[in-house]
Amino acid sequence: MDSSSPRVTLSGAVMAHPQRLAEAQIIADADPRGRIRVVTDPDPSGSPTALRTAPLTWSCVAPDATHHLVLQDDVDLAEGFFEHAERAAAAAPGEAISFYAGWEARNGAVARLAALVGVEWAYTLQEHTPCQALMLPADVARGYAAFQAEHGDNWPYDVVVQRYLNALGIPVRFCTPATVQHTELPSLAGNSYHGYRQATLYTGRAGTSASSEAVQFPVVPFYQYGEARCAVRDGADWDYVETDRYLRRRGLLEPCLAGYASAVTALPGRTSRAVWLTAFAIGVVTAAEPEPDPAVAAAVMETLGTGGLCQEHPADELIAMSHPVRDLALEALRQGRAAGRADDAPPVARPRVAVTGAGRDFARQLAGLLGDLGFEAVHVPDPTDVRRLEDVPLVVHVGSPADDDELLADVLTAAQKTAAARLVYLSSTAVYRGLGDGTATESSITEAPADPVARQWWLDEERCRAWGAAAGIAVQVLRLGAPLGPHAPAGTAPVRIVHLSWTRRPVPLNDDGVHHVLDFRDMADAIGAVLSAPAARPVLNVASATYGERELAGLLTAASRKTPWETSDEPAERWALATGLIETEVRWRPTATISEGIRALAQWYACDIHGTNDHRI
Repeated sequence: MDSSSPRVTLSGAVMAHPQRLAEAQIIADADPRGRIRVVTDPDPSGSPTALRTAPLTWSCVAPDATHHLVLQDDVDLAEGFFEHAERAAAAAPGEAISFYAGWEARNGAVARLAALVGVEWAYTLQEHTPCQALMLPADVARGYAAFQAEHGDNWPYDVVVQRYLNALGIPVRFCTPATVQHTELPSLAGNSYHGYRQATLYTGRAGTSASSEAVQFPVVPFYQYGEARCAVRDGADWDYVETDRYLRRRGLLEPCLAGYASAVTALPGRTSRAVWLTAFAIGVVTAAEPEPDPAVAAAVMETLGTGGLCQEHPADELIAMSHPVRDLALEALRQGRAAGRADDAPPVARPRVAVTGAGRDFARQLAGLLGDLGFEAVHVPDPTDVRRLEDVPLVVHVGSPADDDELLADVLTAAQKTAAARLVYLSSTAVYRGLGDGTATESSITEAPADPVARQWWLDEERCRAWGAAAGIAVQVLRLGAPLGPHAPAGTAPVRIVHLSWTRRPVPLNDDGVHHVLDFRDMADAIGAVLSAPAARPVLNVASATYGERELAGLLTAASRKTPWETSDEPAERWALATGLIETEVRWRPTATISEGIRALAQWYACDIHGTNDHRI
């Protein structure tokens, strides 16, 4: 550390379970200056959670410390780690600094990009904070316990930390290679379902750089839970889209799949395709950078498969697959870089559609998905700005009758002023609430329902139909099942169950209950199919699948956290939903993998960067 660097005084703690007291003491003793203390779980026989110990470890800040470091009891430290931590604190004194990014996490994919382009520091995606080895400014560390007491609410520890830092506006950076490695000790905090966990890239000897430069990548391809997806920066937010959709956006899906068709590998088909898509997309987004170091590229591509599959396979199987994954990924990376450098596809004319609605993020996401399907789709949050709707013949409005009465009026007024040719109103199958044991068809309801929620939806549908008849504008109503995916509306059964699961509350279940759900990608595909066909049927039911309440709860809790179930005496909806009409009219049927939509919902709900989801229920 040179004389111009800020003075750094470090204190720290190891968060430990009494069963691992010896391992924790070894970690603490690694600091030659004896600044690290061991703090143990005050109730080790209680349910597994780091939240009991976290306030104690973050509160034991030395009076003269400028920074406080908390380590977990299942890590190994690189040689020279503590000197490296001091240099990092001096280089970025006001930021949160993590020294680990796991290969199973989206932040591990950020580390992979950082290694390939040769940068030491990168900012996280804010899915959660990597907490295996985290350093905070001292005043920030001292404030954590009070935040957890007010906002912890049984959420996962690394999510609570992320929300705390978000509330303070403090960015989180981490280093590549990692200077902390996760050991093979079993999780005592209930995280064993993550599988065998290691760093994306680890060094046993910490470097000497004191660079303060940290990058934030606008697109991060990642392979997680066996799925290939991309995090795409959109202003202050992140969108998470399937990698094939992202490549289609770039006009590069066809060359990607052509390369895959000629690739040779012994990996199973589903695995090899996801690996190829991910590595090809990494090549596309790094195409403008110099060629990566071959040894580094091989190392990070070797962990691509272990990170993407560690929840599904034991360690020995992951290790056996690592070399075939590496070889396939390196070839895909090479082809992706070449395709990215040659990306000059000419623009094509596309149907224009405006998406409006009270759920800003939900509507914005829907516009992006419609864009992936070939529409020139734009999200219009304020329809009173009539200029945004000029020359846009198609309007899709995301209904929310409980809170968008004035907004719907503004949308209808603007659509009439700009001479829109068509309005698609996204209603809900909640309009059938109280139907009983029958089958809900598009013609089942002929008058306002007695149920107050169903009545609200029905009245807004009627309002749109009456407006269309008076204005001479075609109106179609799509009654959608409960959405599965990011930004799903509050109040739906999937969101309620996910909230209870993440916060480890019992889920009340009625075995007679039936739920009709709609994957967010199926939703966009169905809307796209309707917009691409003549406006014929005024009402269409849309759903991906139907589940009993216990079955749906099992899928949702498996994707978030296991939590107890209890019997509920609350009345349940039992009606069946007829969805054959939309298949007949526009030849649409659901194609999305429901488990992916469920996982996307669970991950978004826990990792919402604004930290508002704990107030939704």
